[in-house]
Amino acid sequence: MIDNYIYERELLNKGIKYIAGVDEVGRGPLVGPVVVACVILPPNYKLEGLTDSKKLSAKKREYYYDILMKEALSVSVALRDNNRIDEINILEATKEAMIESINNSSIKPEYVLIDAVKLDIDIPTESIIKGDLKSLTIAAASVIAKVTRDRMMIELDKEFPEYNFKKNMGYGTKAHIEAIKEYGILKEHRKTFKPVCDYLDRIRN
Repeated sequence: MIDNYIYERELLNKGIKYIAGVDEVGRGPLVGPVVVACVILPPNYKLEGLTDSKKLSAKKREYYYDILMKEALSVSVALRDNNRIDEINILEATKEAMIESINNSSIKPEYVLIDAVKLDIDIPTESIIKGDLKSLTIAAASVIAKVTRDRMMIELDKEFPEYNFKKNMGYGTKAHIEAIKEYGILKEHRKTFKPVCDYLDRIRN
C-alpha cells in the first residue's frame, strides 16, 4: 500500500495546517472544458480507499464526492471552456483554472500540492508526478474535478445523444470520431484538437 499522506504529514510536522491539493480533469478530451478542483482537508484526515479518481468506479467517485463536499474545509472548482483552450492551449488553460481555483478557496492555503503541473504563484507549492496516487489531498481534488466534469458531459449528452458523451465523456473514442464524421462538430468541440481540426480542414477544402 502507498502511504498517500506522506507529503501532508511532513508539512503538518512543520506547522503548516492549511494544505491544498489541486488536480485537473479533462486535458485530453475533444469536447468540453478542463475542470480543476482545489481542496483543503482537515489535518490528519482519513478516508479509506480514496485515491486517484481514474482508479475508482463512477459509483465510488460519487460516494467520495458527497463525503468530501461535507467534510473538506474548502472546495473550490474552476474551469476553462473549449474556446479558451483553443485560444491559449490546454496547458495554459489548465494553469489559469488552477490559479483561479486556489484564489477562490474559502481558506487561503499555506501550501499547495499540485498534480504534475508547475505554477508560479505567491504560495509555496510542490508539483508531484502521479500526485493523485501519492497525495490524499490531490486525490480528493481529482475526485471533485472528475465528478464535476462527468456531470457536465452527462448533461451535454442529453442535448446531443448521438455523440454518446455519457459514455465517452468527450474523449476521442472510435464511436465519437465516427459521430463527428456523420453529424459534424458542436460549438463545444475543441477546434485545435486532432481529429476535430482535421475534420474542419476537410470541410473547408
